[in-house]
Amino acid sequence: MLLVPYDPSWPQRFEEFASSIRTAAADDWIIEHIGSTAIPGMSAKPIIDLAVRVETGEQFDAHRSALETAGWRLGSGVRTHPVMIAESTGERVAIAHFFRAEEWDAVSQRLLRDWLCAHPADAERYERAKHEAARAAAEGRSSYNAEKTAVIQEIVDRARAARGLGAVDVYDKR
Repeated sequence: MLLVPYDPSWPQRFEEFASSIRTAAADDWIIEHIGSTAIPGMSAKPIIDLAVRVETGEQFDAHRSALETAGWRLGSGVRTHPVMIAESTGERVAIAHFFRAEEWDAVSQRLLRDWLCAHPADAERYERAKHEAARAAAEGRSSYNAEKTAVIQEIVDRARAARGLGAVDVYDKR
């Protein structure tokens, strides 16, 4: 698992991927930068994560082929919402998560991003957990995502509680 230091070009890369989605599908979709590349100063896998707000699952389905024509492909082990991936030279460069409007305000990835930006001590703790997860994955002790889930769960639980929301399981892989 390759974690690299924060790259100040990541916000611009996000804008480029968001533009490609809007151009291919719907220019009025709300698209936000999520994941570690959205946290200023945080090391991350150099893959841009995007949260895309669609009105309904049917709206996503109606635009799926246009997104595929634009270079996005359906994929990922996520089970709770559609995900499309962009690749360059066989490597993932962006992952777009599509969330229905009714779930948008409670999306864990958005809440985590906002919390980490507002709480530097938790951002530092999460970054340490990511580096430990990368080491564990490299040594074959655990998967990267599984290893960091406990810290993510704790932080998201606090972020949800601060907004009056109940806890949900953050691990959504198949």
